Parts: sequence; C-alpha cells; structure tokens
Amino acid sequence: MKYLKQFFPILSWGRSYPTTSLKGDLLAGVTVGVFLIPQGMAYAMLAGLPPVYGLYASFFPILVYAFMGTSKQLSVGPVALDSLLVASGLGALSLSNSGEYIVAAIFLAFFVGLLQMIMGGLRLGFLIHFLSKPVVSGFSSAAALIIGVSQLDSVFGYTSSHNIVSQKLLFKLSKFSFVFPSTTFYVGVGAVFFLLIFKRFYSRFPAALILIVLASFLSFYFGWENRGVDVVGFIPEGLPEMRMPSASISQWFSLAPLAFTLALIAFMEALSVTKSVQEQKSQSSLRPNQELIALGASNMMGSFFQSYPISGGFSRTAVNSQMGAKTPLSGFVSALVVGLVLLFFTDYFYHLPLAVLGAIILVAVFQLINISYPKKLWKMHRIEFYILCITFLSTLFLGVKYGVLFGVFSSLAHTVYRSSKPHIAILGRVVGTNHFKNISRFSNDVITYPKVLILRYDGSLFFGNQAYFKNEIKGIIRKQTPSIKHLIIDAGPIHYIDATALSMLHHWVEDLRKNQVKVIWTQVTGPVRDAFYKSGIDDSMQQIFFSSLDAAIKHLEGDTPDVYEEKISNQFNH
Repeated sequence: MKYLKQFFPILSWGRSYPTTSLKGDLLAGVTVGVFLIPQGMAYAMLAGLPPVYGLYASFFPILVYAFMGTSKQLSVGPVALDSLLVASGLGALSLSNSGEYIVAAIFLAFFVGLLQMIMGGLRLGFLIHFLSKPVVSGFSSAAALIIGVSQLDSVFGYTSSHNIVSQKLLFKLSKFSFVFPSTTFYVGVGAVFFLLIFKRFYSRFPAALILIVLASFLSFYFGWENRGVDVVGFIPEGLPEMRMPSASISQWFSLAPLAFTLALIAFMEALSVTKSVQEQKSQSSLRPNQELIALGASNMMGSFFQSYPISGGFSRTAVNSQMGAKTPLSGFVSALVVGLVLLFFTDYFYHLPLAVLGAIILVAVFQLINISYPKKLWKMHRIEFYILCITFLSTLFLGVKYGVLFGVFSSLAHTVYRSSKPHIAILGRVVGTNHFKNISRFSNDVITYPKVLILRYDGSLFFGNQAYFKNEIKGIIRKQTPSIKHLIIDAGPIHYIDATALSMLHHWVEDLRKNQVKVIWTQVTGPVRDAFYKSGIDDSMQQIFFSSLDAAIKHLEGDTPDVYEEKISNQFNH
C-alpha cells in the first residue's frame, strides 16, 4: 500500500480529505474549467489542430494528473508554448493532409508521456537544471513573439508562406490596408481591446469566456461568416472516443527530437509554475520525479482519448490558487466542466470567429515576455545576459527546437569554461583571529608569513582544469619574495578529484619537494582524502594533512623557528 501511495498520492490525501477544503476546491475547479474552454480551443488552433482537440486535451489528462500529481494547485492542460512546439515540429515533417497531422499530434502526446515516465522512473528529474533561468527567459520571450506573430494570420484574415518572424510581420504589414481594413481585422482588434480592458479593470471575471459568448452571438446575428470572417465551424459533440495511438518506425525516429524537447520543456513549465505557487504558500510537498511520472501518465493516457501534449499552465494555476484550491480535487471539477461542454454545448461555438481565439492567445502570451530580467542580468551578470540573447535570437530566427539547443549549449559552455578556471586566492590570517581571508580583499586586516604561501582553490580538480591549477600556482610561487619553503593549500572547496588530476598532483608535489618546497593540505574533505589514499599519494605525503589552516601554521611555528608573523606588504595590495 505504501508503494502505491508513492505513485498515487490520491490514496493519501483522499482518505483524509478535510471537508473545510471542499468549498475552495469546488469554486477553483469551476473557475479553472471556465478558463480552460476558451484557452483549450485557442491553443489547439495554435498547435494547428481543430479547436475541439483543445477540449479533449483539457479533459482526460486532468483526471489522470489529479490521481498521480503531487502539486495541490497545478492546473494541467494545453499551454501556448507546447502548442507552438507541436505546430513548428509537425509542420517541418511535411505531412500530406490534416488527418495525418492530427494522428501525429496525438501520437506525439503518447511519445512525450512515455519519455517523461521513463525519465521519472530513472529519477532523472535533475535534468531540468540544465535549463538555466536565462535560457528559459530568452526562449519564452522569443516564443511569445513567434506565437503572437503567428496569430496575426487570424487577425488579418490571410496567411503568408514566410517562416521567419520578421518576414512574416513585414508581409502582413504590406498587405494591410489602412483605408479599408477587413471585418476580420475589426473583430480581432476589438477582441484584444476587450480582453485588455477586462484584465485591467475586471481581472476576477472570466473575460475570455464572456468574449467567446458575446462574439459568437454577434457573429450569428450579423452574419460575419458571410462577410469573410473565418469561424470555428462544426465541433463534434460528445466525449472523445478511446483509440490506440499509432505510428510507423520512421515516425518514431522523426518525432524523437521533438518529443524529447517537449518532454523537458513541459516538465520545466510544470515545475516552475508549481514552485512559484508553493513558495507563496510555504508548501514543500512537490516531488520532481513523481511529477515527471504524473505528467507522463497524463500525456500517455490522454493520447488514448485524442489529446495532444499538455503541461502545467501558469495563468490557470494562479487562478486555481487564488480561488482557494487546497487539493487536486479542483482538477476533477475542472474536467467535469469541460466534459459537460463537450456533451451538451459544442453547437454554441459554431459561429465563434477564429480571430477571437487568436486575440485570446495574443493577450495570454504577452506575459511570457520578460523585459526586467534581461535588464537585471545586464547590470549583474553580463555573460548570462549574452546567453539569454543567444537563446532569444536563435529561437526567433532559427526555430524553437534550435533555440533550446543553442541556449543549453551556450549555458553549458559557459559553465565548463568557468569550471576550467576556478578562482585561486592568496590567504592571510585576520588580525587577532584564527580566520584566514583573501589578502586582496582584506589587505589592511590580515597578516602573512614569509617563506609560507597559503592558497585556496575554489573548485574541483579534473582533467579540464588540472593544467590550469598547476600552471597558475607555479606562477604565483615564482612571484613570491623571498622564495617559499611551504605551500599550504586550503582544500575545503575541492569536493572532487579525478584520475588525471591525481596523476598530475603526484608528479607536481614530487617536483616541488625537489625544489625544497613542502606541500601541506588542510580541510581535505572525506571523498578527496579517500581519492588520495586509493591513489597512493597519501602514503607519499606523510604528516601533510591538517584539520585547519590554524593547525598547519601552529605546526610550522613549532617546527621551524624562522617562521614568524609579519604585516602584509603593499606588494600584495594590487
């Protein structure tokens, strides 16, 4: 039973469900369900699918997540970023017709879910940390622009064959008539202003749903379809039928890069959304690997009921939390609302203009564009600002998949570069204490010792930086006047040493000994000490390990009378 509770948290919270939470869960569930209807339809259109598939993706996956998810407020379903990834990824496959496109999108949900469940089972939740915040910010901002420009098709009432955002935008502007704009243009722009006004003055109202009802009525009453305004059209009534997703071997291989990207991005979205809500409510129940399994199961099982890939939505989760959701029961209620719409109300969406759905997406993705964060990086972390720019530009001009790839690569390259050249500090004792600090930062308050050099190496030692370690310390030793007899290394920050670095240390220490320089190690961690012992270096360095820098200095003061304290000279103050 305990094992089942790990995979099905509902067995834990469901048994002890507090009745005091029922009111908040019902209210939040109904509200989110109302939000899901227009969002699901709009995001399905963004993914290149008929709007009804957004409702399918807003039904069964939510039920599965309510059984298996560890977040109390996360609202899963269609999201803008994943929908864009689906559209861009499947659009590159040159599928012959819309039927094949729909089948591929449904199978993609199965593939993404399978990957997420495997990653969760293998406890690979840590992979999300390879997506740094600058990468995520640059990617999200560029994706928001791509999504926004793509929806101008609906607003302007025509499409272009251009793939580059700037070309697509220029094409639309060149075709626009400032004298006689189309009816579609007026509908789309009016819908955008309607949503912005409601967001500004009536934020607690379901503006998108009100807009859909109002626009559908006006479209029917004034006959907008006859005036060239594209409408949603017929939506099949009833719950989705159960079908087994299928694909050929070649499709498995062609969809693999897109599926892996979606699996990581969807997990990143869900985890970041959940963490932000939990931090506000001081909760800590989230289990990343179980979240991977829950999202994977939601995508896999959802694909059997004609769902395309889903994740956690930020705006819906925020609404869910604000309306008082206390448990995943709110997810069941949201799914029930969507199910009722599928069963009884699909006919009412026939006259809904596609321009209105495009406007909903435009307003929704506006919050993905973050301007303040790049400004902050420019002032505080210039290199990470450049990483953000690389991700932003590569996403914007090369495509969504390449944006993630280039962003992660540049972020990892920066990390590798930084780890290959860790900081090395020359230390001195703070006057009147047993503490040792960097002499360049505390030049007036520290003392040093002639013929003794104390260094701190702020990083691990491995094949990529072992030559840097050796050469930098050699250079520092050569600059010392008078020549040193003892080199003390504070090894506290060194948490790992590989075989290449151990081999270098063995020969380097022997060379120093030949030059009458004795190496002393302090604060060596257990794993590093074990590495020394296993490599045989421990045996060749008798009495050179001390628990602290103070102990090493006291040892030298007792064994070598010529060691004495002296105020640090100005030559170190540069």
